[in-house]
Amino acid sequence: MSTKDWLEKDFYKVLGVAKTAEADEIKKSYRKLARKYHPDSNAGDASAEAKFKEVSEAYDVVGDPKKRKEYDEARRLFGSGGFRMPTGSGQGGGGFNFDVGDLFNRGGSTNNTGGGLGDILGGMFGGGGRTTTTTTARPRRGQDIETEATIEFAEAVNGVTVGLRMTSDEPCPTCRGTGAKYGTVPKVCLKCEGTGMQTSVQGGVFAMTEPCTECKGRGLVVDQPCETCHGSGRGQSSKTMQVRIPAGVQDGQRIRLKGKGAAGERGGPAGDLYVTVHVKPHRIFGRQGEHLTLNVPVSFTEAALGAEIKVPTLDGLPVTVRIPAGTANGSKLRVRGKGSVRRDGTKGDLMLTLEVQVPHDLTDEQKEKLQEFNSASDHPDLRAGLFGSS
Repeated sequence: MSTKDWLEKDFYKVLGVAKTAEADEIKKSYRKLARKYHPDSNAGDASAEAKFKEVSEAYDVVGDPKKRKEYDEARRLFGSGGFRMPTGSGQGGGGFNFDVGDLFNRGGSTNNTGGGLGDILGGMFGGGGRTTTTTTARPRRGQDIETEATIEFAEAVNGVTVGLRMTSDEPCPTCRGTGAKYGTVPKVCLKCEGTGMQTSVQGGVFAMTEPCTECKGRGLVVDQPCETCHGSGRGQSSKTMQVRIPAGVQDGQRIRLKGKGAAGERGGPAGDLYVTVHVKPHRIFGRQGEHLTLNVPVSFTEAALGAEIKVPTLDGLPVTVRIPAGTANGSKLRVRGKGSVRRDGTKGDLMLTLEVQVPHDLTDEQKEKLQEFNSASDHPDLRAGLFGSS
């Protein structure tokens, strides 16, 4: 991203949030817009694709705490087109007296190694604060890419490989990112000496570093531009990537795939791919961390007398569990090794919650038998403790 983008684009406005918005609010707004303009949901809509790219670019900056801090500082200093400092007379005893070369670490002492304002700008814009005489444009890291994937419950538990269709900014396939016509090569920009930045003095006092007007911040110029990208060196790339979702992933979890983002420029490393995973709920199973949960209905007699029953598992093979006699409603049983896969390859457990079903419609004979059972039972008053003294 060029310095001009940092200075001119309002990334908060792109995401529809205030400058003071919290990180969670920014992330929520980004996800909403990403889903709205995602190419998969707007096939053939060039404007939606451009908006998706713009939203992703904005979140790449303000969604990263370090980049956001640098962006806010850059906007504060240069947001209106110049370096913001109190103005003064500059003449006589009432003005200020300082060396612009010292301010940007230019033209001062050859022994000066201190970090002036140029070092701050260097941190913001990816270049050194001091004037450089290198004739080689610096490599630039590719942009990070954000996408989403929706998978089934069983796939989240066991892991799955999914195909994701990605649209990103890539080096132009015709000129391979040089911006020059086939058979020609770009030249180092003489105006900025390949740095992509230039410093101009305004009013004889204040200096401002901005993208080079000759090469537009690339550090290179071409005499015969590429007919495909018109000299920009960049192009849109759409591809399908096979991504492995690890076993045990949680709903809403964000997975980072290093080096799977947009390709870098001039030999720079590729960005990263971030996949936000959405897990569909299961009809009967639930999850508690590494364990699966299941509510199991049992009859009144099974709970009273005890029984052996079969219960399903996520892999499809039922298991037999023993219910102890006198089991109360809400009792829990554990089936070991039938839960979600852990990071070390072992499995959690299947946690069963027993729900005792009390019959609603009884025949006269059933009622008579229960009455006989109640008369034959010698049990204390179950509610006696409710009326004790406080």
